Amino acid sequence: MVSTRPTLAVIRAVTLWLAFAVFAGSQNLPAQLLPPPLPSALIVALTVVILTVALASAWFREWLMSLDVRALVLVHVTRLVAGLLLLVFYQRGALPYAFAVPAGIGGIIVAVMAIGVVLATDAQATRGRWLLGAWNLLGLADAVMVTATAAWIGSADADSMAALLRLPLSLLPTWLVSILIATHLILFVRLSRREAVPARGKFGVP
Repeated sequence: MVSTRPTLAVIRAVTLWLAFAVFAGSQNLPAQLLPPPLPSALIVALTVVILTVALASAWFREWLMSLDVRALVLVHVTRLVAGLLLLVFYQRGALPYAFAVPAGIGGIIVAVMAIGVVLATDAQATRGRWLLGAWNLLGLADAVMVTATAAWIGSADADSMAALLRLPLSLLPTWLVSILIATHLILFVRLSRREAVPARGKFGVP
């Protein structure tokens, strides 16, 4: 049986990070410390940290390379909730159309497509490989576009993006978006590998 320790370690680390992001949001720290375009810069920095840890840690790198690719894709179903929240905040007049509507609709589309990709592929993407690659490119482009748009609009009118620095939306720049971008990049590495690596149990859990 494959050890569950790496999976549990990653879950604990991500949960601890989430708890810290929630605490920071409850104390209004993002609004105080991250004037635009710093939220987008933070996303880039956190993504670099994730990838650096993946390169520097042998066990983490091996875990990522042997994890069921569908687990990495399923992470992006969270974009459904994020997208709906952005649309709700736009309807309330708390976010500008130019950011919230394209980002919200794009996130919902990518999330729904992720479910289809999971159903169409297998643990090592030997089936549905091109579909996974196309979805991954679309999802990464959407995440980069959203991050860049937030920086552009926020730099021109910081008040219009203030809701993005308060809970629950503050979890996007301080936690979720960097995880989404990092998993896209990791999936590209996985897709570039010619030799299949035996996967862990279904969705990475033995």
